[in-house]
Amino acid sequence: MLNRIVIMGRLTRDPELRRTGSGTPVTSFSLAVDRDFKSQDGQRETDFIDVVAWRGTAEFVSKYFTKGRMAVVEGRLQIRDWTDNNGGKRRSAEVVADNVYFGDSKRDSAPAGDFGAPPPYGAPAGRSTFPSPESHSDFAEIGEEDGELPF
Repeated sequence: MLNRIVIMGRLTRDPELRRTGSGTPVTSFSLAVDRDFKSQDGQRETDFIDVVAWRGTAEFVSKYFTKGRMAVVEGRLQIRDWTDNNGGKRRSAEVVADNVYFGDSKRDSAPAGDFGAPPPYGAPAGRSTFPSPESHSDFAEIGEEDGELPF
Protein backbone atom coordinates (compact mmCIF):
# COMPACT_ATOMS: atom_id res chain seq x y z
CA MET A 1 0.00 0.00 0.00
CA LEU A 2 1.11 3.52 -0.66
CA ASN A 3 0.42 6.72 1.24
CA ARG A 4 2.67 9.51 -0.12
CA ILE A 5 1.82 13.13 -0.61
CA VAL A 6 3.77 16.12 -1.89
CA ILE A 7 2.34 19.61 -1.52
CA MET A 8 3.72 23.07 -2.17
CA GLY A 9 2.31 26.24 -0.72
CA ARG A 10 2.84 29.22 1.54
CA LEU A 11 2.80 29.03 5.33
CA THR A 12 -0.32 30.72 6.68
CA ARG A 13 1.25 31.29 10.10
CA ASP A 14 4.56 30.86 11.88
CA PRO A 15 5.26 27.25 12.89
CA GLU A 16 4.62 26.45 16.55
CA LEU A 17 7.41 24.34 18.08
CA ARG A 18 6.31 22.32 21.11
CA ARG A 19 7.63 19.29 22.94
CA THR A 20 5.76 16.19 24.03
CA GLY A 21 5.86 15.02 27.64
CA SER A 22 8.92 12.92 26.77
CA GLY A 23 10.66 15.90 25.13
CA THR A 24 10.11 15.00 21.45
CA PRO A 25 9.95 18.16 19.29
CA VAL A 26 6.79 18.65 17.23
CA THR A 27 5.63 21.60 15.16
CA SER A 28 2.42 22.31 13.32
CA PHE A 29 1.64 24.75 10.56
CA SER A 30 -0.73 25.21 7.64
CA LEU A 31 0.02 25.62 3.94
CA ALA A 32 -2.13 27.60 1.53
CA VAL A 33 -2.04 25.52 -1.65
CA ASP A 34 -3.52 26.96 -4.85
CA ARG A 35 -5.49 24.58 -7.03
CA ASP A 36 -4.27 24.05 -10.59
CA PHE A 37 -7.60 25.04 -12.10
CA LYS A 38 -10.10 27.86 -11.79
CA SER A 39 -13.67 27.51 -10.56
CA GLN A 40 -16.68 28.16 -12.80
CA ASP A 41 -16.65 31.84 -11.82
CA GLY A 42 -13.01 32.13 -12.99
CA GLN A 43 -11.46 32.33 -9.53
CA ARG A 44 -8.54 30.18 -8.44
CA GLU A 45 -9.38 28.39 -5.21
CA THR A 46 -6.99 27.68 -2.36
CA ASP A 47 -6.87 24.73 0.02
CA PHE A 48 -5.54 25.22 3.53
CA ILE A 49 -3.75 22.04 4.56
CA ASP A 50 -2.61 21.27 8.10
CA VAL A 51 0.89 19.83 8.47
CA VAL A 52 2.66 18.30 11.46
CA ALA A 53 6.40 17.61 11.64
CA TRP A 54 8.30 15.67 14.29
CA ARG A 55 11.82 15.57 15.73
CA GLY A 56 14.58 17.07 13.54
CA THR A 57 12.14 18.08 10.82
CA ALA A 58 10.11 20.01 13.41
CA GLU A 59 13.18 21.86 14.64
CA PHE A 60 14.28 22.65 11.06
CA VAL A 61 10.88 24.06 10.11
CA SER A 62 10.54 26.17 13.24
CA LYS A 63 14.05 27.59 12.76
CA TYR A 64 13.98 28.46 9.04
CA PHE A 65 10.33 28.97 8.03
CA THR A 66 7.97 31.82 8.81
CA LYS A 67 4.55 32.97 7.69
CA GLY A 68 4.49 33.60 3.92
CA ARG A 69 7.49 31.39 3.02
CA MET A 70 6.96 28.85 0.26
CA ALA A 71 7.51 25.27 1.38
CA VAL A 72 7.45 21.89 -0.29
CA VAL A 73 6.29 19.16 2.07
CA GLU A 74 6.76 15.47 1.41
CA GLY A 75 5.05 13.01 3.72
CA ARG A 76 1.91 10.99 4.29
CA LEU A 77 -1.75 11.77 4.80
CA GLN A 78 -3.11 10.98 8.25
CA ILE A 79 -6.81 10.90 9.17
CA ARG A 80 -7.71 11.29 12.84
CA ASP A 81 -11.07 10.62 14.44
CA TRP A 82 -11.80 12.47 17.68
CA THR A 83 -14.63 13.60 19.92
CA ASP A 84 -15.33 17.32 20.40
CA ASN A 85 -16.37 19.02 23.66
CA ASN A 86 -20.05 18.42 22.88
CA GLY A 87 -19.51 14.68 22.42
CA GLY A 88 -19.78 14.87 18.62
CA LYS A 89 -17.65 12.63 16.45
CA ARG A 90 -15.19 14.62 14.33
CA ARG A 91 -12.63 13.74 11.69
CA SER A 92 -9.62 15.73 10.54
CA ALA A 93 -6.91 15.22 7.96
CA GLU A 94 -3.31 16.40 8.17
CA VAL A 95 -0.03 15.74 6.42
CA VAL A 96 2.70 14.18 8.55
CA ALA A 97 5.89 15.65 7.06
CA ASP A 98 8.90 13.44 6.41
CA ASN A 99 10.86 16.14 4.53
CA VAL A 100 10.36 19.88 4.15
CA TYR A 101 12.18 21.86 1.46
CA PHE A 102 12.42 25.54 0.59
CA GLY A 103 10.02 26.37 -2.23
CA ASP A 104 11.38 29.87 -2.80
CA SER A 105 14.64 31.72 -2.48
CA LYS A 106 15.53 33.48 0.73
CA ARG A 107 13.74 36.82 0.95
CA ASP A 108 16.86 38.64 2.09
CA SER A 109 18.67 37.61 -1.06
CA ALA A 110 22.16 36.37 -0.39
CA PRO A 111 24.99 37.58 -2.58
CA ALA A 112 25.55 35.55 -5.74
CA GLY A 113 27.67 32.51 -5.05
CA ASP A 114 26.74 32.37 -1.35
CA PHE A 115 26.20 28.72 -0.60
CA GLY A 116 25.74 29.19 3.13
CA ALA A 117 22.00 28.48 3.14
CA PRO A 118 21.03 25.36 5.07
CA PRO A 119 20.11 22.27 3.06
CA PRO A 120 16.52 21.00 3.18
CA TYR A 121 15.97 18.76 6.16
CA GLY A 122 16.02 15.15 5.09
CA ALA A 123 18.88 15.51 2.59
CA PRO A 124 21.12 12.44 2.74
CA ALA A 125 23.66 12.63 5.56
CA GLY A 126 26.89 14.34 4.64
CA ARG A 127 25.49 15.68 1.40
CA SER A 128 24.20 19.19 0.87
CA THR A 129 22.01 20.24 -2.00
CA PHE A 130 24.06 23.43 -2.22
CA PRO A 131 27.53 22.76 -3.64
CA SER A 132 30.43 24.75 -2.33
CA PRO A 133 33.15 26.05 -4.67
CA GLU A 134 35.81 24.01 -2.90
CA SER A 135 33.82 20.76 -3.24
CA HIS A 136 35.26 20.18 -6.71
CA SER A 137 38.89 20.03 -5.51
CA ASP A 138 38.82 16.19 -5.51
CA PHE A 139 38.60 16.10 -9.30
CA ALA A 140 41.70 15.91 -11.44
CA GLU A 141 41.69 17.74 -14.73
CA ILE A 142 42.32 15.50 -17.74
CA GLY A 143 44.38 17.07 -20.47
CA GLU A 144 43.78 16.48 -24.16
CA GLU A 145 47.08 14.65 -24.50
CA ASP A 146 45.75 11.77 -22.32
CA GLY A 147 43.90 10.41 -25.35
CA GLU A 148 41.24 8.15 -23.85
CA LEU A 149 38.92 8.72 -20.93
CA PRO A 150 39.89 6.73 -17.81
CA PHE A 151 36.57 4.84 -17.64
